[in-house]
Amino acid sequence: MKVRKRHKPMAEINVVPYIDVMLVLLIVFMVTAPLLNQGIEVELPEANNEPLAIDQNIETLVVSITSNGEYYLSVGATGDDRRPVTLETLGDQVGRIMSANPRIQVLVEGDSSASWGAMITLITTLNQAGVSNPSFITQPLNSL
Repeated sequence: MKVRKRHKPMAEINVVPYIDVMLVLLIVFMVTAPLLNQGIEVELPEANNEPLAIDQNIETLVVSITSNGEYYLSVGATGDDRRPVTLETLGDQVGRIMSANPRIQVLVEGDSSASWGAMITLITTLNQAGVSNPSFITQPLNSL
């Protein structure tokens, strides 16, 4: 008759599969992290203001103006996908967005070297499209 040895329960965890999963996740995050940058490169003006109270539950619309007077509109588009739009197109698109979602937060991101006239024209166009109170994105003052 054959006698079976009784095996004791193994108290070790094999961590090799967990290491494989972690390496895959690390590679995925390293590849996708550069794609998450949104926005247009603008040199924001400095101001001594309190931070904007942005409600995370409400969608935001960012209108950007560059130093050479190009306008950009951002509703979930990454920086690579965005193309400059004309002022008339911007007004039409913002008007349609505002009629579809009147609670949307409109943020204006203007380059500090953009012309004052272009900024006033942008604000006038936004007002005509139904934006009553846009917020301006600025940088905090550098303390010396």
